Amino acid sequence: MLDTKWLRQFVAVAREGNITRAAEQLHLAQPAVTMTIKKLEQQLGIHLFDRRQGRIQLTAEGARLYQHAEGIINALNLAEQDMAALHDLNSGEVSIGIPSMLGSFYFPPLLMAFKHQYPGLSIRIEEAGTQDVLARLCRGQLGLGIVLTSALPPTLTGLPLLREEMVAVVNDEHPARQQASMTIDDFLAEELAVFRHGFFHREYIDEMARQSGITPHIGFESNLIPLLKAVVRQGFAITTFLRMVIKDDPDLFAVSFAEPFFLDLCLAWPSDRRLSRAEQAFIDFIQSQHSHVKDG
Repeated sequence: MLDTKWLRQFVAVAREGNITRAAEQLHLAQPAVTMTIKKLEQQLGIHLFDRRQGRIQLTAEGARLYQHAEGIINALNLAEQDMAALHDLNSGEVSIGIPSMLGSFYFPPLLMAFKHQYPGLSIRIEEAGTQDVLARLCRGQLGLGIVLTSALPPTLTGLPLLREEMVAVVNDEHPARQQASMTIDDFLAEELAVFRHGFFHREYIDEMARQSGITPHIGFESNLIPLLKAVVRQGFAITTFLRMVIKDDPDLFAVSFAEPFFLDLCLAWPSDRRLSRAEQAFIDFIQSQHSHVKDG
């Protein structure tokens, strides 16, 4: 039988790619973690890590175990959180996968209001692209996440959250600033600053390029919104964001596409997994906030 303590240490090493950092994270001595990995390998009769020039990475066998171990550890964490919240909601954790744009510009007020209502709960935000969040939800590695409503599979339940326009973003000297709209072809003809793959921002651009038969000129690629804004502000490239992202930037300008494009996003969770009380509290809170908006 596999020891869950060993699995926790194995998962930490796999995530960190370094035994010393994993040991620090777990508040354990480095030799103890090294010994645990050796014992685990001996028990299973396989090599879990390749060790080369001071760096370690999962073997194919290690990657298979990691998939199982992460699911087990996540299930244990959920059970611990649920037990902690049985009597009240003064303890427990809500873990949410949120894309950068929403995490920076839409969610902070909601999260602060939720924290005010449930001060004893911990909120852990996992920043990732919507495709990454979707994959992690489907693998049971996340309890809650924000994904595209159009991509919601039958295995997930979704609560409609937000409808927001994707717009081209230019600086004050760009000719498109004076235009009512911008065609996709004109947008793709520009030098672009974009997110990396896995984010709806980038997938949208790639899909536009595929449909138009145009190879986009990617001048800058980063998941840092302030950096992308700075690039556009200085006139090196243009980009596309949700309209909300630049509403407080007086020197950046939103230009609708000739065929306006709106994203529908939802809060999603696995349909076949029982929610913790903390997670259910967050879902109920989000639902109540939307009810207030509609009633208002």
